[in-house]
Amino acid sequence: MNLNRCCYFLLICAAIGSLFTSYPLVIWLLLANVMTLMIYGVDKMAARKAWRRVPESTLLLFGLVGGWPGAIAGQQFFRHKTQKQPFKTYFIISVLLSISLMVAVYQLFPLPS
Repeated sequence: MNLNRCCYFLLICAAIGSLFTSYPLVIWLLLANVMTLMIYGVDKMAARKAWRRVPESTLLLFGLVGGWPGAIAGQQFFRHKTQKQPFKTYFIISVLLSISLMVAVYQLFPLPS
């Protein structure tokens, strides 16, 4: 199984697994952020060792589905993908879309008090 397929497999497992918890959205966001941080680290290591890389579209998708705080942490911690254009622009757009999606979900399904 190549690295990109492994990333998507983990994302699907996290999505399904979070559905079986009492707070699926919270668990989902936690898992998405941890996985995104790890993927940025793996991609940085792959870049240094000239291995097969994680596609930018995968990094952006992980940020889009709620892992953007983990992506920001990964960018800073690993000093990875902080200067490259147009990735930087696409990343900012994906963060704005993700936040908009989270606001829309919260408006439709508010958290119980």
